[in-house]
Amino acid sequence: MLKRTFLNALMASTILAGATGGALAETPFDGPTSGPAAAEGKSIVVLAGDLKNGGILGVTSGVEEAAETIGWDVRVLDGAGSIQGRTAAIGQALALQPDGIIINGFDAVEQQAALEGVVGADIPMVAWHSGPKIGCDAPGGIFANVSTDAMTVSEVAAKWAIEDAGEGVGAVIFTDSTYQIAIDKADRIKDTIEAMGGTVLEYVDTPIADTSTRMGPLTTSLLQKYGDDWTHALAINDLYFDFMGPALAAAGIKSADGPQAGSAGDGSEAAFQRIRTGAYQTITVAEPLNLQGWQLVDELNRAIQGEACSGYITSPALVTQDGLSKIEGNQFDPDSPYRESYAAIWGK
Repeated sequence: MLKRTFLNALMASTILAGATGGALAETPFDGPTSGPAAAEGKSIVVLAGDLKNGGILGVTSGVEEAAETIGWDVRVLDGAGSIQGRTAAIGQALALQPDGIIINGFDAVEQQAALEGVVGADIPMVAWHSGPKIGCDAPGGIFANVSTDAMTVSEVAAKWAIEDAGEGVGAVIFTDSTYQIAIDKADRIKDTIEAMGGTVLEYVDTPIADTSTRMGPLTTSLLQKYGDDWTHALAINDLYFDFMGPALAAAGIKSADGPQAGSAGDGSEAAFQRIRTGAYQTITVAEPLNLQGWQLVDELNRAIQGEACSGYITSPALVTQDGLSKIEGNQFDPDSPYRESYAAIWGK
């Protein structure tokens, strides 16, 4: 029987204290309380790395919701999961001559040459998960890089695996070396597990964009290679587990009997549904995606007007089946008045 006592208590309280649909009283908003009023009549472009990615999609929805409140026009361009697609989207964005650009879910270093054109055009940029430096004055001319603390998220996922296994954890870690932040997160997972006496069986580098075709064969191969020694699968993103479950099911392995899956990041609706139903994912360390969309709009409003970055860093939540049994919905949306708070700052 897998051990979940300690972390279930920790996780359930975490998500119930900050998720829409819970029975607890509204918690105060811990973000900025002051800033510039809304810049009127602006148009912005969201450069989405891949809208098939649940995290990117959740943030995009938050941006669109916030833009409606602040009174801005939004155009979303989908990079469709390829380097070439993202480069093309940046070129299209430049042609639109927007008042601001949001980089959503891809590494700025990957697109350094293309983004130099944005800097040269003096178009303010903010980003979600654009690199390892979180907060203000990120590299590449980015005014603010919005994220939770990625290293904290990685440590939470790794410690969950150690506690969950009880003893003899054998972890396989999935990452994507296309993104420096993905490498950093996977390295922290590995270091944390090994420092706590666990074993990392394998460190798998496979592109997030190719998970639909690669994860099935990879899962089968890893099962053949490690068998019962493979106790936990840890990934830097929920998307990997969209395609691991079917391979385990095809091998006749029930969710409770196979490697337990935990994600260090995002918290997609699909991941919440898998966790809720006990279907081949046990936990995710979720980010407040909708809130982060609002933060991106607020940071861009500050950048457009030459004001200082807020420096706000959102907090993640460890999501378990026990915690989800007490709330509705499949998204971590903090039960705080962040919408009202940002609207008040903007004078809306």
